Amino acid sequence: MSDISFNLTPVATKPSRRYRKGSKYDPVLDAFMDGEARLVEVSVVGKDANYLRTQLNKRIDVNNLRVKVSVVNNIVYLEK
Repeated sequence: MSDISFNLTPVATKPSRRYRKGSKYDPVLDAFMDGEARLVEVSVVGKDANYLRTQLNKRIDVNNLRVKVSVVNNIVYLEK
């Protein structure tokens, strides 16, 4: 048998899992809602347009926003 080094520490309970509050895409939607423009083009570095549309639609549903997300020629548009 090989010798390994380890340590066992007794604990009373397991900690609860930590969940992220909100989304990293919420600031995009917040900035759009606070702005005056009715139609904007959105781009996020390193994210595909269809992926971005999916994530924004999820946040729109959760927050009950009246915003439409569309992709045209691989460009994401938000419309009030």
